[in-house]
Amino acid sequence: MGLLDNVERGLERLVSGAFAKSFRGGVQPIEIIAALKREMDSHAVVVQRDRILAPHNYTVGLSSADHEKLSAHGSVLTSELVDAVRSYATRQRYTFAAPVTVSLVAASDINAGVIKVASQALDSVSDWHPALEINGETIDLIGAQTIIGRGSTAQVILGDSGASRHHARILWSGKVAGLEDLGSTNGTLLNGHKVTSSPLEQGDVITIGATKIVFRIVPGVTA
Repeated sequence: MGLLDNVERGLERLVSGAFAKSFRGGVQPIEIIAALKREMDSHAVVVQRDRILAPHNYTVGLSSADHEKLSAHGSVLTSELVDAVRSYATRQRYTFAAPVTVSLVAASDINAGVIKVASQALDSVSDWHPALEINGETIDLIGAQTIIGRGSTAQVILGDSGASRHHARILWSGKVAGLEDLGSTNGTLLNGHKVTSSPLEQGDVITIGATKIVFRIVPGVTA
């Protein structure tokens, strides 16, 4: 692997594009990504044999001068950093207990060119269960299987004419998940590829008709 891995190439394009002048001579976004990766690796913890929890909230401390230059690009840069964190976590098989956030802050005790990253993860995780994100709504799944479809007897009902009454189902063993097409008319796509059955991983995108469904594994929290 070269100096830049795939996670960082998006930021490399950003730096060499319209924002190159702003970044010249100060902290580079690629350096921030490297610092975020180190923070993730340092604070990831094994919560189950096959599940590693990484911090979901990251605060990047910068000098006032570096912060002024970088924060001028607002959500464009922070979105790139969030995508980089998620992509690296996928490769490392890390999971998050909450949506990933990255914020840039200025601190008077940080010198120019220095990056200080602090992170936070949810505590008191007792168990994990599957969930689906559909049109911005998160639906927790209960039980060993969940039927998705247009029919009224499905556990997750889609108002999509491209969905069959019982279109697909998600299986959950308590540790691993799977997706099965139930002989649907239009088929089921997983990350853009038609499947009849497949394992499911964190962040996989299921497409049924015109509906995109993001598969998540989320924590339960002790009372």
